[in-house]
Amino acid sequence: MSGHEHPAGGPAPDPRPDEPPSEDSPPAEPAAAGAPSTGERSGHGAFVPEQGSPGGEPSRAGQDRARDGAGLAAAVPPQGGAKDDPGSLAAELLAGGEIDVAEEVGAETVPLPAQRGLTRRTKGLLVAGFAASVVAVGVGGYVVAKPYLLPDDFDGQGSGAVTVRIQPGSSAGEVGAALTAAGVVASARSFINATEQKAVADRLRPGHYRMRKGMAAGAAVDMLLHPGSRVVKKVSVPEGMRAEEVLRRVAAQGGLPLNELRSIDTDLLGLPEYARGVEGFLFPATYEIEPDSSATDVVAAMVERFRTAAGEVKLAQRAPEVNLTPLEVVTVASIVQAEGGRDADYPKIARVIYNRMGLGMPLQLDTTVLYAQSRRTLKVSEKDTRVRSPYNTYLRAGLPPGPISNPGEKALMAALNPAEGDWYWFVTTDPEHRITKFTDKESEFVRYREELNEYLGTN
Repeated sequence: MSGHEHPAGGPAPDPRPDEPPSEDSPPAEPAAAGAPSTGERSGHGAFVPEQGSPGGEPSRAGQDRARDGAGLAAAVPPQGGAKDDPGSLAAELLAGGEIDVAEEVGAETVPLPAQRGLTRRTKGLLVAGFAASVVAVGVGGYVVAKPYLLPDDFDGQGSGAVTVRIQPGSSAGEVGAALTAAGVVASARSFINATEQKAVADRLRPGHYRMRKGMAAGAAVDMLLHPGSRVVKKVSVPEGMRAEEVLRRVAAQGGLPLNELRSIDTDLLGLPEYARGVEGFLFPATYEIEPDSSATDVVAAMVERFRTAAGEVKLAQRAPEVNLTPLEVVTVASIVQAEGGRDADYPKIARVIYNRMGLGMPLQLDTTVLYAQSRRTLKVSEKDTRVRSPYNTYLRAGLPPGPISNPGEKALMAALNPAEGDWYWFVTTDPEHRITKFTDKESEFVRYREELNEYLGTN
């Protein structure tokens, strides 16, 4: 709440105290009446719900998800993005084809064959079998077994640079084949032997790796296991960010075009059936972005992470316990997250929301008004509270039509497990230290509001 007659909540602190929103690059401007708030998007589906604007009734464009399957559907495969043709390079290698691997880092990505190789136990039995053959047939057997017992290998740490891709589920033999094709190691067998000698075959992980050419197999194994060799960008999404803010962060830190992120066809994201857009469903976490990740890949991973969290808290099953739909639970959680405070305050904020709804009182939350305006500030004026938007909980009773931020698991839990109490007001009297006070008396609310005014330096 600000210093006005805002009975329900306190001002919305920034998503993270150490990352205040930049005045130079504010969130998207509020939409004109009847238009979605992210005006730059070109795809289909209600990607970011309409946030309203002064001077006109908002349209229903952000209320229902479009299901026409257009947008990027023809260009970007669902949940996984454009992938290399599995096995194509492997087939060329097996056929004796030549591969031109560029020297520059990241210039060449070598896909692995889709078919899995032999297991470690099977490979060990084969080697033992060949060793027995050598004893049995003498020199002739040694010639046959030599590639297995004494495979070709380079010396030293190698030179130059090449990026090699390890696909999920690859065996040590498949990784060795890719490294051989890229000129990193002399033979797949030398790499297999090195992983077995070091007992690290089960530690090989998928991804893109920056390697050198002409490496000894043991050195190649060590380099693959070193975290610094992985070519990946990490993007951390904190709790309480709005969808537009999340997309801007992914674009800035992950190197993906913002216009592509905004124009994703939502039918490709795996959103829950009750979702009306991505707002509320981009789960806060740290995400790894591979060099070949598409915008759809990244956003779909966030949605999938939400679905995992929702399953863990049994969101859909437990929503009726608080007399809400699953979407309404996410909406309450998004308000709880946006209002800030400490973790222990979350269930109390949820209780204030439910208590006011139970009496038919308007929620009168500054956070919903600011969302309608695509703004972030600690000061909300009387004029702000009159903005015409379905997200303005001063003018409209009940919950807004959808989430106003992307909540984390603690906020979801608070929405499903509100604290016991008779509070009808709360005020974040010290936003810097996230001190929030709750009361069931309007006189105390007025006093708390004055504390906030003093903090803000107002009368």
